[in-house]
Formats: sequence, C-alpha cells, structure tokens
Amino acid sequence: MDSARQHSPFKQGTPSGPLAKVVAFLLSATFLVMAFMFSLVALAVVAVVGVVLGGWLWWKTRALRKQMKEMREAAQQMGDGGPMPNDQVIEGEFIREVPPAQRLR
Repeated sequence: MDSARQHSPFKQGTPSGPLAKVVAFLLSATFLVMAFMFSLVALAVVAVVGVVLGGWLWWKTRALRKQMKEMREAAQQMGDGGPMPNDQVIEGEFIREVPPAQRLR
C-alpha cells in the first residue's frame, strides 16, 4: 500500500511550480465566473416562468373576476345590508362591566 502512494502520478497539496499556480488560479477564476453566469441565467429563467404563470393565471381567472364584480354590483343595487365600498368597517374589542348585583355567582 505504501509503495502505491509513492508511485501515484497525482500529488497531494498545492501546486509546486509558479506555472501550475497560475493555471490553478485561472481555472478557479473561470469556474467562479461560470457559476455566477449560471446563477444569473437560472434566476432569469425562474423570473420568466413566474411572469408567464402569473399571466396565465390572471387570464384564466378573468371570467371569475367579472362574475364577482357583477354579483357585488347586484348586491349593492338590491341593498342587502352588506358593507358598501364606501362604508367604513372598524374592528375592535370591548369589555362589558356588569355591576356586582347582576353578576353570575
């Protein structure tokens, strides 16, 4: 086993000569640039797919939005007592204080 390690064509560690170090640096820089370019392309593809799917969903739901608008207008004309678009709805809490004589025991 020891003799196989000594005769291996690949050495462990940093490159020995200056030319090997330059080549290693250039290969590393090329790899980083390519990875960055790939991430930009992947991001652009995801953005385009998102916009296309959003447009498709908007197009497919247009009939439903039209129907909801007609129902809202019909309800406003009938005066069903529901909130109108110009009505103000305020949500909140309250505490009811009961005099001691009326409290449940």
